[in-house]
Amino acid sequence: MDIQGACHCGRITYEARIDPARVVLCHCTDCQTFSSAPYRASVPVRPENFQLSGEPKSYVKTAASGNAIVQAFCGGCGTPLYSHRRNDPPYLNLRLGAVKQRAELPPRLQGFCESAMPWAFDITQVPRPGSSSKT
Repeated sequence: MDIQGACHCGRITYEARIDPARVVLCHCTDCQTFSSAPYRASVPVRPENFQLSGEPKSYVKTAASGNAIVQAFCGGCGTPLYSHRRNDPPYLNLRLGAVKQRAELPPRLQGFCESAMPWAFDITQVPRPGSSSKT
């Protein structure tokens, strides 16, 4: 599937060819912190299937495994864009929030569920504005 993405301010854009069956949710504590959310959604893309316009900033996080993971983001608006292993990455993990077609890309797998917020798996009972709440 061909997708397009951009940061919030539009300084950085990209096009990519991805496999929509590979969209994942990650509940690890790093993803929670980097996204400021209970989990992060991403989809991998091979570097040869990714065309970037603009210069992202990066932050390198060394994981407990010793792997250095580059977190790329827009230096203007701060939008997280992707991450990858520091040396010779086989994939870039695109952040779904910056993908224009994100509504067409439901997650197919979840990881690091032991770190998940206990309420993150079912929010169907959380009231929605404009709908009646059941009590």
